[in-house]
Amino acid sequence: MHLSENEGIEGKTFVVTGGLGFVGAALCLELVRRGAVEVRSLDPRPASPWSIQLRKSRVECIQGDVSRKKDVEKALRGADCVFHLASYGMSGKEMLQAGRTDEVNINGTCNILDVCHQFGIKRLVYVSTYNVVFGGKEIVNGNESLPYFPIDEHVDPYGRSKSIAEQLVLKSNGRPSKKKDGCLYTCAIRPAAIYGPGEERHFPRIISLAKLGLALFKVGSPSVKTDWVYVENLVLALILASMGLLDDIPGREGHPVAAGQPYFISDGSPINTFEFIMKPLFQSLDYGWPRLTLGVRPALFMARIFWVIYTLLYPWLNRRWLPQPLLLPAEVYKIGVTHYFSIVKARQELGYVPIVSPQEGLHATVSYWLERKKKELDGPTIYTWLFSVLGMTILFCAAYLPPMGPFAWTRALGLFFFRSVWTLRLVFNVSAAFHVGESIYAWYLSRRIDPANSKAWFWQTLALGIFSLRFLLKRARN
Repeated sequence: MHLSENEGIEGKTFVVTGGLGFVGAALCLELVRRGAVEVRSLDPRPASPWSIQLRKSRVECIQGDVSRKKDVEKALRGADCVFHLASYGMSGKEMLQAGRTDEVNINGTCNILDVCHQFGIKRLVYVSTYNVVFGGKEIVNGNESLPYFPIDEHVDPYGRSKSIAEQLVLKSNGRPSKKKDGCLYTCAIRPAAIYGPGEERHFPRIISLAKLGLALFKVGSPSVKTDWVYVENLVLALILASMGLLDDIPGREGHPVAAGQPYFISDGSPINTFEFIMKPLFQSLDYGWPRLTLGVRPALFMARIFWVIYTLLYPWLNRRWLPQPLLLPAEVYKIGVTHYFSIVKARQELGYVPIVSPQEGLHATVSYWLERKKKELDGPTIYTWLFSVLGMTILFCAAYLPPMGPFAWTRALGLFFFRSVWTLRLVFNVSAAFHVGESIYAWYLSRRIDPANSKAWFWQTLALGIFSLRFLLKRARN
């Protein structure tokens, strides 16, 4: 397919569901750059890290939910093409919320399809997932001829709901419009794991675990290979897919090349996730690299334990105080079982060729996280937190609380090491004085080198003392 760069974009109106997200925002900005007359984002969030940039680029940000048909009607009225990116349940705690996952991924897609039919919108590009054909069994250089993974064998609601939604979208291809001449043309893009500067689902969770010292193991052998796709490559594929749905291309009138078709999209270079992406990222950020490797079976056993625990905690899944689970079954399959796919069909029919190499994409991603680390509060692992906070608490209890009830053991333990109550109190007072002095110095120093986090440096150093201050001193040296 050989078309101009802005074919089917200039002078047209586009809607991007999930437009405040990582990929959605990048797509909105690219559509504006290519000459779209109007770009709208439909997203339930009032704001995101990309909101300011989107509004500066005159993207209309509509707050709404695809599971509410009135919101969809408001956003899609008068549109020429829709990119349906909005989804729920891809990772972490969301994966356990089956009701909300089905509401967004299935009901929301039905609303998009109904409103496209109602308003006579001609083009719909649906963002799907590898999981519609992958469910834990090895796939080497697969292609679009593979059958859908059995619906009742998916290990999580996300893969099941996305599979149902994709089939609904593709079966709606060619559906006549309700009010206008013509019909709706649809296609599905199945992206690999997405990476790039600002990715908001996987990398923040992984980096947070590494910072706390909880990235304890790798999953699967070094020979396991999976696909990844850089955000700019995915945005290119989405735009090419929208062009592939045009029905007025000379020689293909009424027969768009992409109509009713799915496409796998990746960088075209299968890699081992841990060796190619995580290891360089951890080393650049100076985080410990896990030496332990778990096979898929023991990792699955652990993941199922987390699934049970978090299922019991279901009423509180949306609470901020509840951390993300360490690992869940679908995630074990994603990183521990080889599955990668050919992009030949996308290349031949859409003209898709990745514009950013994996090496360039990784370099940009690592550079982003290095800059982000410089702007955020740094600190020790969770083990240091436990040692320092619990140690000071036990020392205080041993020195000043009466040796009665639950505090009796603290006095006995303190006397075992320090021999007298007087020595216990001296050690606690000196330690507390050091913590206070170090926290005041941290506040003073951080006002010069990291003023945005000066209060946080003060409180963290008050709690941890030298264990926190050494990170600030390292930042000052650098």
